[in-house]
This record gives sequence, structure tokens and C-alpha cells, in this order.
Amino acid sequence: MSGVRRRPRSESTRLREAQDGFVAAWGQMASVWGISRTMAEAHALLYITGEPLCADDIIDRLEISRGNASMSLRALLDWGVVERTHRRGDRKEYFRAEQDVWAMFRAIVRERIKREVDPLLAALYDVREMTAAAPEAQDHNRRLDSMLDFFATAERLSRMFASPSGQGLRAAATLLNTGDGSQGEG
Repeated sequence: MSGVRRRPRSESTRLREAQDGFVAAWGQMASVWGISRTMAEAHALLYITGEPLCADDIIDRLEISRGNASMSLRALLDWGVVERTHRRGDRKEYFRAEQDVWAMFRAIVRERIKREVDPLLAALYDVREMTAAAPEAQDHNRRLDSMLDFFATAERLSRMFASPSGQGLRAAATLLNTGDGSQGEG
């Protein structure tokens, strides 16, 4: 073998590889959160680059179809983690991700509550109504009431933590970071 040396990768190449790694990791997480991989990857790209990108930039970078990009961007706008922006003298529409991690996760939690917890609570209340006056369902209703109490409490806490001010989420994070060793189940 000859002593051919590979040239070191440039700073911009390493940065792009790191960004691509972040996009891939965020995309893998999508299935756990029940969202499309492309939606997560588009969000990750917008977040990690920190700059507004147009749909064409996103399509080229992620190698996705225009329709897929459009649906993903529309969903990200609906979730409140991406906003539209424009550049002077450019007719294209650009998209920018929320850069404040706390604000981003508050928006995600609010959307998850709306899409998952609220419908579950509504269904549990409907089930409870079905047996409200049935004496033979006393044990059933007791178990269901315990479940409703738990989810209603969790929902109230989630809403408090995900409030637009973010005070609840920051307060919870502060409690978790106290490191006083008193964590545990109550």
C-alpha cells in the first residue's frame, strides 16, 4: 500500500455531519412520540441549523418529496414549534424553529395533552357515565374513579407545567435538580 493520506475533513463538513447526526437521532425518536419521521427530521434540521430555511432547502437536505415537506411543515406550524418568516427581497416562505428549548418542549407537551390525554379523559368520563347508576358496577366504578382521579391530576399538573409562562416546568426542573436525595415515590 502506498502512503496516501486522507485529507482531514473541513470544519464545515464536520458541522454538517454533526447536524445530520442530530437530525437522524431526532428522527428515530419520532416513532416513540407517535409523529412522522419526516416531521421530526424537518424540525431537527430547522432547530440545529438555527437559521430559517425554505421548503426547497429542507427538501434538498432531507431528500424528501415536496408533498412530504409541505405536510411536515404544516404540522410543525400547528404544533407551535416552527414559525413562518420571510427574507426581504425574496418571495419564498422560510421556516424557523423555536430556539428556546423550554418553550419548544412546553409547546410539545401542550400538543401531546391535546392529542392524547384530553381524548383519553373524555373516553373515561363517558365510560363512567355508562355505569353511574348501576349498583352492580360499584367495584368497576371505584377502579374507574381511581383511574379518572389519577389522569385528571396528571392532566392538571401537565397543564400547569406546560403553561405559556413556563414557570411550572422550570419549577419542576428546579425541584429535580436539587439533588437532596429526597426523591422518591410519595
